[in-house]
Parts: sequence; C-alpha cells; structure tokens
Amino acid sequence: MPSPAVEGPFFDDLAVGQEFAGAPGVTLWPGLAAAHQSITGERLALTLDGPLCRQVTGGAALASPSLVWDIAIGQSTVVTQHAKANLFYRGLAFRRTPRYMDTLHTRTRIEALRQNRPREGRWPTGLAVLRITTTDQDDRPVLDFWRCAMLPLRDPEAQTGHADDLAVVGEPIRAQDLGQLVGDWRLYTFARQVAGPRLADLRVGQTWPVAGGDVVTSAPELARLTLNIAAVHHDAEAAGGERLVYGGHVIGLALAQATRTLPSIATVAGWHGCDHLGPVHEGNILRSTITVEQVDSLGNGGGLVHLRSQVQADAPEPREVLDWRYVAVIA
Repeated sequence: MPSPAVEGPFFDDLAVGQEFAGAPGVTLWPGLAAAHQSITGERLALTLDGPLCRQVTGGAALASPSLVWDIAIGQSTVVTQHAKANLFYRGLAFRRTPRYMDTLHTRTRIEALRQNRPREGRWPTGLAVLRITTTDQDDRPVLDFWRCAMLPLRDPEAQTGHADDLAVVGEPIRAQDLGQLVGDWRLYTFARQVAGPRLADLRVGQTWPVAGGDVVTSAPELARLTLNIAAVHHDAEAAGGERLVYGGHVIGLALAQATRTLPSIATVAGWHGCDHLGPVHEGNILRSTITVEQVDSLGNGGGLVHLRSQVQADAPEPREVLDWRYVAVIA
C-alpha cells in the first residue's frame, strides 16, 4: 500500500505558536551563488570581488544578501506550499553577514492568523503571519523577519475563529543594530575602489528612475534553487492558469537595478518592509524608481541609507507590483 503524500498545511491546520523546521540546511557554496546571480543580475562588489572583500571586511567574499534571504524564505515554504500569494514582509534584519561555505537553517513560527471574509465564487482563505529565524552551522543568528502568506482552507465550511490584528505583528529594525553589523568594516577602502555616488552626495528626497528594465526569466529555476516549494511558482493549475513569479525574484531584480544605479552599495543590512502590490509573471519587464528616505552616517567611512524601490511591471500596461523599503550600507 503506497504511503500518503506529504504536503504542507492549509490555513485551518495552523495554530499560533506552531513551529516548523523541516527544510534541509543549505550551504552557500560558490556554484549556488553563481546560479543565483545569473538570474538576478546583482552587482554587489563585496559578493563578487574576493580580494576587495578581504580588504574591506577582513574575510572571504560575502554571500549575497539576496541569496541569503531567498534561501530563508524558500526554507520557510514548508508552511506555505499551498499559498495563493505573499502579501508583505516586515522587520527583516541581518544579525551577521554570511560568507561562502556557511550553512543556513531556518525555523518558522506561526505568529498570527486571520481568516478572510468569504467571497462568492472563491475558495475561502486566511492570512498567516510567519516569523522566520535563520541561523548558521554554529547556531549563530543570521536573519530574522516576518512575512504574511495567504493560504486556502482545507475545509471550505470551517470557521476557525482566527481574527488576529496583523497590523501590530512584527518589530521595527533598529539602526544601531544594523550599524554594528558593519562596524569593523573598512568602508573608506571600499569607497576608494568602487564607483559612487558617495555617502556625502546623497540627500533625503533624491529620486532616480533606473535606466532600462529587466526581463523576468528562469522563475521556476530560482524557486527550485532556493527550496521554494510553493505550488503557485511551479504549477500553473495551482496558480489559477499562469504560474506566479516568486516574490524574492522581483526583490532580487529590484536590488540589481539599485546596484546599477548606486554601485557604492556595500550590502543590504535590513528591510523596514516590503509589500507585494500585484502579481508578476515570467516574461514581464520590471522597472524601478529609487528614493532616498534617510541618511545616517557611520564612523568607518560609510553610512546607512534608507532607500525605497518602487517597481512596475509592463504586462502589457504598466502597473505597480512592489514597494520595498530597505537599508543599504553605502560608502
């Protein structure tokens, strides 16, 4: 007799406080990083130039921050295999900056649940806020954040009673913590070797439309690469007729566009938040506008610059698909 299929939970299977840690650990080896970079096109110098990274940070080349958060999100999809959409991320903070050959492990905890009001002609759904905590092979904290996924109910008649206020879930990132992350980096060395603009050139309110768009390609390949098993990224039927692009893919392309416009970004230390405003499909062209929201100087030749990337998709009419507010280290 065949064994039953193993599948992720539905909304009505969840309870606040449940924890999941079933995804394999992932070692950040250079081949994985190269495959990821070939899809996102990110140009962070400290992830690409080993000698420069050693001069600036005192160690081997850093793993791309977008690779790290993509893997953490992918590992958390043991909870969201049946997700219909991902709505937002909050309070993403790096606790350390992983390097090649570090291994990531992720635990996912259910923080809040809210059943959606029924809509005629649609299968009932609910919203689950997940706290995602990622550590390395020595159990050192790497990443901590919240994300909100929409999941269908297993039983369409179920009344779960879940009605948490999702607006109060999560914690803001703290600038002092992000500054400590790079406190011993020689950012003045980075500034001497990498193109600008320099920190002193940036002002609150500055805005740049990024030159040129980026086509979304290799969407299921990126999902597989990062262990993302959400069916809507792999199976057109699960997505209602056309596969959805994984949200981290869109964020990765937005970061690539930011690094083209601001080559002086050394890394991304955290996110205030990120909202998915609309679906993205393979073949869409993404274009972004970047705005400076805050500038905080550090004492090592650089600073924390709070940026906002607003992304549109041409499909076929331009529409907003992403609003991402993050903190970059710039020298």
